[in-house]
Amino acid sequence: MAEVNDKLLATLIKKLSELTESMEKANVAEYIELFRRPRRLLYLNFLAGIVRGFGIAVGFTAVGAIFLYLLGRVAALNLPVIGHFVAEVARIVELELRHLPR
Repeated sequence: MAEVNDKLLATLIKKLSELTESMEKANVAEYIELFRRPRRLLYLNFLAGIVRGFGIAVGFTAVGAIFLYLLGRVAALNLPVIGHFVAEVARIVELELRHLPR
């Protein structure tokens, strides 16, 4: 019976050690510390939101620029349907620019 208890105790100690190690790798202590200091949590989330918004703006600008470049290249091919579409977009943009306050 003592041999079974020793094996069980050794297994429990090994599992506890593995659990401790995995918790250290997951930075659970830092995560818990964030909940103890809600101002820091709000501050970090605010900064993350600003950075995420900036990344979205830069990404959208880059994708939009590439799209407009490709659209201009396609319009240069003088394809009837696409050329008409590009001309219509250019007309709408020109009208909207005229209505902007200066």
